Amino acid sequence: MGGPAAHGGRIIVVPAPDQPPFAHVVYFEPRIPGNTGSAIRLAAVTGARLHLVEPLGFDLSEAKLKRAGLDYHDLAVMEVHPSLDAVLGALPDARVFAFSTRGTTAYTDVAYETGDVLLFGPEPTGLPEEVLAHPRVTDQLKIPMLPGRRSLNLTNSASIAVYEAWRQRGFDGA
Repeated sequence: MGGPAAHGGRIIVVPAPDQPPFAHVVYFEPRIPGNTGSAIRLAAVTGARLHLVEPLGFDLSEAKLKRAGLDYHDLAVMEVHPSLDAVLGALPDARVFAFSTRGTTAYTDVAYETGDVLLFGPEPTGLPEEVLAHPRVTDQLKIPMLPGRRSLNLTNSASIAVYEAWRQRGFDGA
């Protein structure tokens, strides 16, 4: 039976799908366990791979994380990395799209490719400037919102982006 397992300093939720992921969802220093649990569920139902960048604002054994992920934990692939550079080093050829309310390119204006990284910041602050300016960031993307609104929920934002990338790939595997 699958579940969290330590592997080379990272935690991987197994079993891994046989096919490579169409996208990598990266949560930079997530704070709310329920959002991460929902992201595990998102990864399980789409085939995207979830990466968490430490420090985490919760313990992976928290009940809220497990409750939000329901029984999908064994169907998702998730890795925990000690830094952003560690996760990007593990994905050396991937394009990196940082999602930000300050982005200038609409998430729908990108032609997504297999293996792209969709990078999201912590609740409630979003990605810090030093991450947005990282040399591996290909572009800063935005999800349109009405004026005067601060932000969408983290996993809602990730879901919008993941489904657009997957739609462009013809919903491979569905």
